[in-house]
Amino acid sequence: MGDIFKIRNLAIYCQLMRINQPGGLFLLLWPTLWSLWLSGMSAPPLKVLFVFMLGVFVMRSAGCVINDIIDRNIDGYIRRTQNRPLSIRKISVKKAKLLHISLLVIACSLVLTMNIITILFSTVGLALTWIYPFMKRYTYWPQVFLGVAFSLSIPMAWSAISDRIPIACWLLFFGNFFWVLSYDTQYAMVDRLDDLKIGVKSTAILFHRYDKLVIALLQLLSLTFLTLVGWELALHPIFYVAILGVFMLFTYQQLLIASRQEERCFKAFLQNNWVGLIIFTGIVLSTSSVL
Repeated sequence: MGDIFKIRNLAIYCQLMRINQPGGLFLLLWPTLWSLWLSGMSAPPLKVLFVFMLGVFVMRSAGCVINDIIDRNIDGYIRRTQNRPLSIRKISVKKAKLLHISLLVIACSLVLTMNIITILFSTVGLALTWIYPFMKRYTYWPQVFLGVAFSLSIPMAWSAISDRIPIACWLLFFGNFFWVLSYDTQYAMVDRLDDLKIGVKSTAILFHRYDKLVIALLQLLSLTFLTLVGWELALHPIFYVAILGVFMLFTYQQLLIASRQEERCFKAFLQNNWVGLIIFTGIVLSTSSVL
């Protein structure tokens, strides 16, 4: 009987960490991989690659756990989140906090193997992990905080490889920031009706009837900054083919969200992992000695 409870608890922990929903993990992983490859214009050392891939998994999990702890009393009023473990009391807050702390200990042990610049950026990322869940209560711009949090791995990874942060790194940072802002607004469109009922704020509510237009502008800004990265680093023309592919995917997303139907907005959001993969493929091919 004890083993059964242990297995059950493990399943709940996995649900808290969103291991059963890896989409968000990859959205955080893609910009990290972009930066690791571009910073050295080649595949990164295996040790650094391992530290950052595991670090992304651990910090994304820690972020999900603390988000659910803070939102446990409002998740039950939102259809998409009403069955999360803490909102239906499948696990205690104390156990969730212990899980969060354990994940942070692992993350700290990983980042301490890197240089001082990377460590300093990680402290900012940690602060944002704790601050972000509160932002939807006080500002219509929680997506901005998520955009910064999801982009910090770029200077972290770049500095870990090259010990410096050049202009190309910041161009990549803003390219990713505007992309996160666009797809998280799509995500917020899914919950907009429920959020309005309970007083939760988001850019989807702020932009109102201009939401599709603003998302399109954010996507164009993202592509502009990514194109500037290619120009700054003199990347192979194949990278611009990837940019064109992403432009086509963004156009398809606009068709999906045209009616603002929740299911289609969520489908548009899910398409963004293809965006990350396409850009990553273009970067890998551009930095490959084969071309």
